[in-house]
Amino acid sequence: MGYETAKAQFAEWGVDTEAAIARLKGIPISVHCWQGDDVVGFESRTGSSGGGIQATGNHPGRARNPDELRADLEFAYSQIPGKHRLNLHAMYLDTDEAPDRDEIEYRHFVPWVDWAKDQGIGLDFNPTFFAHVKADDNLTLSHPDAGIRAFWIEHGKRTRDIAAQMGRDLGSPAINNIWVPDGYKDLPIDRMAARGRLEESLDTMLSETKPNMRDAVESKLFGIGVEACTVGSHEFYLGYAIRKGTLLCLDMGHFHPTESIADKLSAVALSLPEILLHVSRPMRWDSDHVILLNDDILAMAQELVSADLLGRTHIGLDFFDATISRTAAWVIGTRNMQKALLNALLKPWGRLRAAEDALDFTTRLTLTEELKDLPYGSVWAEFCARSDVTSGQTLVRDLDAYQASVADR
Repeated sequence: MGYETAKAQFAEWGVDTEAAIARLKGIPISVHCWQGDDVVGFESRTGSSGGGIQATGNHPGRARNPDELRADLEFAYSQIPGKHRLNLHAMYLDTDEAPDRDEIEYRHFVPWVDWAKDQGIGLDFNPTFFAHVKADDNLTLSHPDAGIRAFWIEHGKRTRDIAAQMGRDLGSPAINNIWVPDGYKDLPIDRMAARGRLEESLDTMLSETKPNMRDAVESKLFGIGVEACTVGSHEFYLGYAIRKGTLLCLDMGHFHPTESIADKLSAVALSLPEILLHVSRPMRWDSDHVILLNDDILAMAQELVSADLLGRTHIGLDFFDATISRTAAWVIGTRNMQKALLNALLKPWGRLRAAEDALDFTTRLTLTEELKDLPYGSVWAEFCARSDVTSGQTLVRDLDAYQASVADR
């Protein structure tokens, strides 16, 4: 079906496809760097992943250095409509030096900033509280040892400095997202003490106001090695974000599989001016699969649009799958996020709300089901064409060709 026919069909339902395309074009998604190299990073010192971080698989083509990772990202961005951002972890520094985590400085990331300028994209940042000898106990900011806490507090302070300078030099505030793996494999005796230490460490780390950046805190249900207790739970960080004025990061892979992020969005938005969203796909545990265009993603996107939260929500991705082409994973996941947003933008929300407000649940159900038959794919294809990005079988060939070019790494 051609776009003009689809446009007319949506118009019959009171939906303006041109307005939806224009809105979608202006929504940046922060693409996560760690999908490209299986969360290994580019530090000279060795470390192992921990706290529930585990990329599975050994598909050929993993990026081994910053140049390869940037080349892979450039290809991925070329297959994604619109202009987006890059979410960079502190372990992805680009330098010949070997600073420890409490010694990193802005200069160690300048090549990334220069590249971002060339690409015309913004950067977001993350301290890396895992894959380090001082995180082997799965305790960092809540560690009983004051010296270890001081090490990680200093690391966090330095990442905030770096994020602020990134935001300044790129003219776009950087989100600096704080996630720690802290927790216990077996039942702890004193949860309160651990959470008190975490709060005190965060307060110290965030004590200085920084321009050109925003702080976010991210919760988790559990992970490998912290099955019994996660110190930074959802309840802990929800309260912290409300009291301290940080953003709250809702990661779709950090809750029980039956919990709905779509339901949480409007609930937390009543108490928080801004939200950070990490889009992922859990399966059984926090496995962070590449996101599908499934009911969970569609419901989350519809809540963002229906509740008018797009202007208050920073959308990022967080998955790492090493069983498939890493560049294809980026492209598929990001495009599915965009498809979900487009689907939500192509809904006659006024008509749906009117039925609900009148308690006419029959009409509400009839509308939601009939709308599923509209030609969303034709509008998506038009959006891709206007962005000079391929779709359909051409996209499959492009992804396969790039993977073949990097398979010998």
